[in-house]
Amino acid sequence: MATKKSSFWLTPKVAALGLIAAASYFLLIEHRQHVWQFLPFLILLACPFMHLFMHGGHGGHGGHGDHGKHEDESDQDAYQRGLEEGRRENENRHHH
Repeated sequence: MATKKSSFWLTPKVAALGLIAAASYFLLIEHRQHVWQFLPFLILLACPFMHLFMHGGHGGHGGHGDHGKHEDESDQDAYQRGLEEGRRENENRHHH
């Protein structure tokens, strides 16, 4: 059972991108004055899209702040351990 692989250039995504590019070109050429006045708003509109597509969404952070923790240690245990270390440092500072 051989499946025929379609050409990259005939995919619907490439056709849609070409249509969007052509429409954008003619919009910029014919309505240049109107586009420039909305440019600051377009930049602000790009911020959420950049966050979603470039940052990887909200599920891909993968362990920020967990560098010093053991795998079996919970957040509460790490918090308590940090409090105890802070108290010890504070006591040592007052004794000297």
